[in-house]
This record gives sequence, C-alpha cells and structure tokens, in this order.
Amino acid sequence: MSIGRTLEGAGCVTWWGFSPARDLLCTGSGKQQGVVNVLLVGSGDSRHILKTIAGLSNTDTLHVWMIESSMEVVARQLLLLFLALTPQESLGLHEKTEVFLEVFGNSEVRSQTLEMLRHVASQLSLLVTETLEKAAHPCLDTTHLRFKERDELDRIFKQWIHPPLPARSAPVSIAKAWDGRVRQHLGTRYDSRMGCFDWDLTMKLHQKGCGVINKQQYVRWRERGVAFEMREGIYQMANESLLSTRVFNHRGDKVAVRGYWGDIVSSPYISFGIETDDEKLLKKQNGQHIKTAQDISYVNVQALFQSLSRRGGTPPAPQSGSEEGKALVALEPPSQPEAHRKAHIGELMNLDGVSVNFLPLDSLPKLAEKQKYSHFFNSIYCAASMVHHLGPMLRQIAAPKATLVVELAKYLLDLTKEQEAGFAEKVCDIVKEAGFEPSLEDSDVCATFTLQK
Repeated sequence: MSIGRTLEGAGCVTWWGFSPARDLLCTGSGKQQGVVNVLLVGSGDSRHILKTIAGLSNTDTLHVWMIESSMEVVARQLLLLFLALTPQESLGLHEKTEVFLEVFGNSEVRSQTLEMLRHVASQLSLLVTETLEKAAHPCLDTTHLRFKERDELDRIFKQWIHPPLPARSAPVSIAKAWDGRVRQHLGTRYDSRMGCFDWDLTMKLHQKGCGVINKQQYVRWRERGVAFEMREGIYQMANESLLSTRVFNHRGDKVAVRGYWGDIVSSPYISFGIETDDEKLLKKQNGQHIKTAQDISYVNVQALFQSLSRRGGTPPAPQSGSEEGKALVALEPPSQPEAHRKAHIGELMNLDGVSVNFLPLDSLPKLAEKQKYSHFFNSIYCAASMVHHLGPMLRQIAAPKATLVVELAKYLLDLTKEQEAGFAEKVCDIVKEAGFEPSLEDSDVCATFTLQK
C-alpha cells in the first residue's frame, strides 16, 4: 500500500501498530512449542513480542527476528524493550508501567521520564557501538545490523540525549510539529477540528468496537499528542524518541525536515488498550464504559511485565487489586523515579531462552538467498504498511506448516470500507501466490494463513 494523501493521518513512520497485541504462537492450527523462530516485519512496537513471551512455557525457546522500515523505529524498539527488561530492583512495577506508556504514546512526557529516556539512550548507544560479534545482552542482539546502520542508531540515540539545535526549543518544537500535522491533515476543517475528532471517535473507532476509548482522552491525544496521563504531573518535555527526519522535494532539491511523522488519527490505544481478558474492565454503567483504554493499557502492560519478571527470575510485585497490593499501595509513598537506581545493559533481566534479533532494513527479500533462513520461521507477522514487501520468497523462508499473520486495514481510519475490503483481497492474492492458504480463524483485524505442503 502506498503512503499518500489518503493515509496522511496514519503517517509514514509506524511508531505503534494498528492492531492489538497477540500471542503469535497461539495463532493458526495450534500452539507452537519447543524452539520457535518468529519473524516480525514492520510491527512498529514491542506489543507482539511481550504478549508472545508472556504465553511461553518454561521449556519453550523463542527467537524473534525483526525487520523494520526505518532505523528510527529500530531505535524505539530497543528503547521499549530496554524499559521492559529493566528489573524491578531498578524501577518499580508501577513506575515502570507508567514510564513505558508515556514513552510509548506521548509526544510530551514528565521531566523524570525524559531523564530515564536519556539514560536508556546512553546505554543503547554503548550497546550498538561496542558490540561487534557477540550480543551485549542475551535478549537484545544487534550484531546482524550493518555497521552503517549501527552508526545511524548511535546518531539517533545521541540526538535523544542532546537534541539538534532546532529542537532545543522543546516543548514548543514538538507541539508545533504535532499541530502542523493536524493542520495538514484536516486542511479547511482545522477550525472545526473538535467536531472532526468526535466524528472519528464515535462514528469510526467506536463503531469498530473500540468503545473503551474515552472521548476526553482521545480528543486530548488528537489535540496535543498526549495519550497517557496517569498521575498529576507536568507533561511538557518533548519525547525525542517520537521525532524523526523526513525528506521532501522542494523546487528540485531534497530537504530533510525533523518533525513528528507518525499516526495522528488512530491512536496508541489500539496496541494495548482495546482488548482484555478481564471482563470487569469492560463493564458499562448507564451505557458508558466504566474503565477507559488508558486503564486497560495500564493493566495489560503491567501484566506483561509481571510475566517477564517471572521468566527473568524476579518475583513479581503484588497486583494492586489484591489485598496485599492494596496494603502496599497504602503504605508506600508515591514512587520517585529519580530515586531509583538506573539499570545498565548488563543488569537487564535475562529471559531464559528468549532473544530478539534485529535484521537490516532491506533484508526481507534477501533472506531466501541465505541457507540459514531456509524453511526457518515457524511464524511470520507482517504489518499493513509492509505488505508490499511480501512475495513468493515467503515459501523459501517459512518452516513446514508455518503460520503467516498479516495486519489488515481495519484501524486505518482514513480508508473507506471499500478500500479496507480491497486491501484484504490484495493480501490474499499476495500470500496465496507464496503458497499460503487462509486458516479457519475469522478476523477483520489480522488475516491468518498457513503454509501448504
């Protein structure tokens, strides 16, 4: 799918996905077990990785292989995974969940969150520059990237620590960048933007089953780019990890512009905030949801972090809903992130049998040429923005009876129903040519296929 005026609202950089987190080993004919290799193409965030790890048994081994569309997105993936792997001794479970969601979905964050972001950036800079042939951490492997890609990552991390001069006016710069995108997207409708925001929420997202997305929170995000405000604090420091460079043609010359080029319509609530196994979080009162997508995102992400802690050997903290948890919350003062000991690369949790490997940006069509990846991947996931990269080479890299999951266009709000249906048909045509057949699972969010013999 080409990114043009039709998808201006979705942006050209996938900071978060357009489908909820899913366990990629529980998709298809049955749960995959043992040693499993999963390929993620353009997932945009770590939601599927965290969800899949949470579903692993102690005897399973999971190797995740990632291909993204830009190094800015790779940098963000490393940032989010670093936060997820930070042990509770360094960052408490509640604070960790809040910091993760702030960095994940807010254009502006608290000062202490920005301090944490810069610390992580300094650690990641060391990870990509000092690692040559052996990964600095068992769970995060960047050794497959080219040297020029690692240099680009290092440049990005250093920009987060010391923003380039035009961005030093933050938060004004990111506020202007966000507002500029909104103005460009809405055009003459900008002055009546509140009505546009309400229409997109009630007539699109709510109609698509996202009733838990609260109007006040969604409008705040559409207006300012701040999706998660979970405590009283000042959210005004620029989230440098959401800024990237886009090249424009201007009078025959190429001009690089640093700004916000991600989604401004669908929202980061889709990834963690619209599905839950806890029916209590979906209860309604007088026809209105009691809990919001922000509440559900918090609960889901915290549960994922608890699963990581169990696999990483750190006992999980009591849940806030339990009697023990309520007692601890009552006794403990509000967490102060600046008082926490900041974790270093070597202190991150080691999830036994789990590794995340980053591959070069252009490696997808080349995997079939390498013997190592011949019939290698048990599960393959492809985001909607990367479907045009799929082709017959999938048959060569997919293991027998492999599962292919392709994100559909349901939550790309600028598309019509006809365009959504056309996209789904295009996906079927591409994967059938590669030897995959639709599975019995019926979903308008992601299409699932199985490799035929």
